[in-house]
Amino acid sequence: MKRLAGMVGVGVLLAGAAVQALAQASVEGGIYTCIDAKGRKLTSDRPIRECADREQRLLNPSGTVRAIIGPTLTGPERIALEAKQRREAEERARQAEEKRRERALLVRYPSRTVHDKERAEALSQIVVVKQAALNRVKELERQRKELDTELEFYAKDPSKVPPSLQRLVDENAKSMEVQERFIADQEAEMGRVNARFDEELVRLQQLWAQFSAPAN
Repeated sequence: MKRLAGMVGVGVLLAGAAVQALAQASVEGGIYTCIDAKGRKLTSDRPIRECADREQRLLNPSGTVRAIIGPTLTGPERIALEAKQRREAEERARQAEEKRRERALLVRYPSRTVHDKERAEALSQIVVVKQAALNRVKELERQRKELDTELEFYAKDPSKVPPSLQRLVDENAKSMEVQERFIADQEAEMGRVNARFDEELVRLQQLWAQFSAPAN
């Protein structure tokens, strides 16, 4: 946004310079010249009405160019021009940012080997966390078997299950749900990591080919 504001500021300065040139011309004198719609070359000591829709040159008495005056725009035309200039500035800023990201990507991943290694490291960290959750699931399953063995004593009348035993059963079930959701989240994260690296790889392959190609 700062860059865009700077570009707009330049446009304001240029417009101000043109206005200043006109004011100075009225004091110091100058010659306006242009080619009108009929192809005629016109000159005058003041802005030429027939060339209001096109560029005019303000010359010093010596014939050198003092300023170039753009066409006089209507309100809607000026708004449209400013909007066009903003879009162009935004597009230039976007392209510059894309180039910056591409350079950063090449610095980080100068080769396929480096990219593959970082992908493997990122996935291995998720695998470690997921394995810890799987180990916890095995422990919960072992605990549940022990609890189920105790519950067999109350199979004929579940209402006699001691509150403490029922609490352990409920806690076991909730813990199992938590671990299962966590494992699913880790699997989803592995998918996102792979998708990101796949997307990067497509662009990197283009950049590697571009910068390794011999110059003509």
